[in-house]
Amino acid sequence: MPSIVKEENKRLKTSLVDGTRRHLLDVDDFTRDEIDLVSKTSDAMLEVLARDIKKVPTLRGKVIVTLFYEASTRTRVSFEEAGKLLSADVINVSSSGSSVEKGESLLNTVRTLQATGADLVVVRHQHSGAPYFMARNLESMGVINGGDGWHAHPTQALLDVYTMRRHLGPIGGRKIVIVGDILHSRVARSNLWALTTEGANVVLCAPPTLIPQEFLSGQHRVDEHPLSTVEIETNVEMALDGADVVMPLRLQLERQESGLLPTLREYSKMYGITRERLDLASKDALLLHPGPMNEGVEISPDVAHGSQSLIEEQVRNGVAVRMALLYLLVGATKREETKAEIQ
Repeated sequence: MPSIVKEENKRLKTSLVDGTRRHLLDVDDFTRDEIDLVSKTSDAMLEVLARDIKKVPTLRGKVIVTLFYEASTRTRVSFEEAGKLLSADVINVSSSGSSVEKGESLLNTVRTLQATGADLVVVRHQHSGAPYFMARNLESMGVINGGDGWHAHPTQALLDVYTMRRHLGPIGGRKIVIVGDILHSRVARSNLWALTTEGANVVLCAPPTLIPQEFLSGQHRVDEHPLSTVEIETNVEMALDGADVVMPLRLQLERQESGLLPTLREYSKMYGITRERLDLASKDALLLHPGPMNEGVEISPDVAHGSQSLIEEQVRNGVAVRMALLYLLVGATKREETKAEIQ
């Protein structure tokens, strides 16, 4: 099981700011300057999306591969749209119907991708660490982690932070409450890093069986650890008090079968975000959800589609943020000469 509280990052320090970062594997080593750059570039991409003609030639001649070993709608489609709007050639590969289904190893798949001459691969994999393996073995291709096991989903975290910032401005000092299956959530893990880097006050709320052990035991409360400010609260009403942002997570239905929950009905009763519970948050609290939703389980339909919900905006922002990331990663070597094309 991947740990949220990681040892000091040993990877070579690279940055989007100076164009040295080739891979996006997680946001645990991101700086505020990098998050600011992603947000600023996403603003420019939103302006592109508002035009009558949305396509720009920024990545013309570049090839992007989406390689998904797990089912996905939002992430895969938004990356495909992002690449095409930047004029890149996008090749979609799924495990079904490919050599992967015939038993091809991940290493051989990497070698095949390398031989095609593609510039970047977006990979989603059921095993934590698969994108890291690919990045180590791809000499000339960039890798974006589109979600690996329970470990990380960095682009979701960046679009969540971007969505919050568009409504709240700087989120330093803001109370962000994440409710649900923290233990098995790659979204929660990446959001923890991005939000704490921004200086937000993060509260995790879940049944004890769905909270990672390192938080229950207080292992994260070490001096100068970036996650040392994260709070744990098992009572949802107390957690929501005064919250600026509420983010319920999809409850994976198999958790009931594994004995981590009594019943879905009981979970919804104890932790579901209803109108009454959302009213405990601040008056103008924002509601986010990474999707897909189980309406009536972790969130009631009236809240999901209410005036405080930014769920549809998250989907729209997802295209802009992923356009920004493709531009910053694939276009890093020619960023100055292409900057005018998105202005």
